[in-house]
Amino acid sequence: MESHDLWIFKHVAELHSVSKAAEKLGYVQPNVSQRIKSLEDELRVKLFMRNNRGVTLTEKGNVLLEYTNQIILLMDEAKSVISPQKWRESITIGASQTISAVRIPQLFSSFLKEHKNMDVKVRTNDKQRLQEMLSYGELDGVFINSADNSSQFETVYRYFEKIVLISPKHSQLEKQHDQTLIVNSDINCIYRNKMIDFANKSYFHDPTIMEFDSLESILQAVHDGLGITILPADVAYNRKEIKTVQYQELSDTIMIDFIIKRRKQKPQSLTKFIRFLQRT
Repeated sequence: MESHDLWIFKHVAELHSVSKAAEKLGYVQPNVSQRIKSLEDELRVKLFMRNNRGVTLTEKGNVLLEYTNQIILLMDEAKSVISPQKWRESITIGASQTISAVRIPQLFSSFLKEHKNMDVKVRTNDKQRLQEMLSYGELDGVFINSADNSSQFETVYRYFEKIVLISPKHSQLEKQHDQTLIVNSDINCIYRNKMIDFANKSYFHDPTIMEFDSLESILQAVHDGLGITILPADVAYNRKEIKTVQYQELSDTIMIDFIIKRRKQKPQSLTKFIRFLQRT
């Protein structure tokens, strides 16, 4: 097996598509298909199952992907150790927009003071997609509220964050029970669910739900008097300059885990980041 063939295989596996992998790599599709076929012929197994939506890994394909990730990891580490001036270490972290808004930049600001020769990427997405990306090796770790597949992932760091109810100034929550709830469109968003739970416990009468895909849109909606929302305290207080809203810190806290994929060997950059987190 050639390392370049494994690199192509990894792209096809993660994108679930030969054509998308070819487009991303800048190759013509027949060349990618031929590389996959050569791997299958050499190993004498089927690596992918073809379907109308693209391709999915077979059981043997999943095994090869595990080894492929380890091989590519070791090659990248060897480059960064042997020639650090040319090849830098890198780490790719995932989180929701809300979690990544303030906390993660603060963490990396301190982390990169200790590890200057490292490239950092932060990917934002919804909870389900982030776990898929972690599973397929697209991410090194994810900040998330409770993973769905605990057997596949492990928690290496945990923190608790305070949450704040943000509402337009002069909004009388105790009297005005027909509030509009401003929430993220991701039904698995923990802050969305906290907002709906708060409304239920406060006996809001059939509240209207208004969904937005971005954190800035949610904050702007409250700023414009459209409704109320719940966000992490650090996000809320980081925008104290908004004079048209008021803040009410709630007694609840939210548990945020930093999860990684269970595997025998971790990238050196990820190991450094975990050690940093555990010291904070």
